[in-house]
Amino acid sequence: MVRIRVLVVDDHRIFAESLAAALAAEPDVDVSAAGSGPAALRSLERAVAEGRRFDVLLVDSDLGGNVPGARPAVPVQEGNAEGLVDGISLVAGVRSAHPHVRIVVLAEKDDPRRAALALQAGASGWVAKDCSLSRLLTVIRGVLRDETHLPPALLTGVLRELTAARKHRTESERLVESLTPREREVLRCMVAGLGRKAVAERLFLSPHTVRTHMQNVLGKLGVHSTLAAVALARRAGVGPVDLGHGGRITVEESSSA
Repeated sequence: MVRIRVLVVDDHRIFAESLAAALAAEPDVDVSAAGSGPAALRSLERAVAEGRRFDVLLVDSDLGGNVPGARPAVPVQEGNAEGLVDGISLVAGVRSAHPHVRIVVLAEKDDPRRAALALQAGASGWVAKDCSLSRLLTVIRGVLRDETHLPPALLTGVLRELTAARKHRTESERLVESLTPREREVLRCMVAGLGRKAVAERLFLSPHTVRTHMQNVLGKLGVHSTLAAVALARRAGVGPVDLGHGGRITVEESSSA
């Protein structure tokens, strides 16, 4: 019999232990529980090292008490001062580090926006915490067949949210495309968190020239702050400049820097 290895991640201990016990009663399910994002990551790494990888993660949407989308997702390796990581951040981190793992988000209530965020982060399912055990097992087995599971009542709202997100991304991409090659490199430095002096040193430009480029970037993107420019760049898929590269960035453009 092929066994399914499940990891329940929830900081409500009683719920996590109760759900784990219910799943463990199934003849083909092996289950463990973790009370935080970092603990879940340690369990995943340990399982890989021992040659017994987890197949499915069941993640509390309210993990850590944070509201996904209310602030930028923190790196799952860091968490906050209390070692907590929000549920959506954990989904994204696990999908990046352990792409073979399928993730189902457990939610107290249906929320189209947060469900859409979960799917965008890499989750394969969204189910209510008070759903029946048979329903949850159906979802677990379904995501292992690469199915995506959503409550029917959420489908329209989630599709609307995903369409809106794509529209915002398309608009952001259009704005970024209006930048010159040099301005795009400056924007990538801004995404990496570099200040004006650091950008000047990296691009071999004067601080005054960098200031002009940054002002042009903000103007063309239609924003009024570096944080807003970085957020728009992220939506457009613009990544940070490689800080591991110490040499000069060469940019091909017709006009002078």
